[in-house]
Amino acid sequence: MAESSETLSLKEFQLHDKDTGSADVQVALLTRRIEHLTEHLKTYRKDHSSRRGLLKMVAQRRSLLDYL
Repeated sequence: MAESSETLSLKEFQLHDKDTGSADVQVALLTRRIEHLTEHLKTYRKDHSSRRGLLKMVAQRRSLLDYL
């Protein structure tokens, strides 16, 4: 079975096999979600609830990067 691109990018930042919550992994996952949502908002400019979610994700990623 083919692995999703999310798990492939996860493996690059994991410290060990079961590491899913470290700051590095969280930043990587948030970055992927932000990229995906940015593409969505290019098409659907009036989707304000998604824009709000995007801003929350960017703020969360910023705080995790500050932590690192």
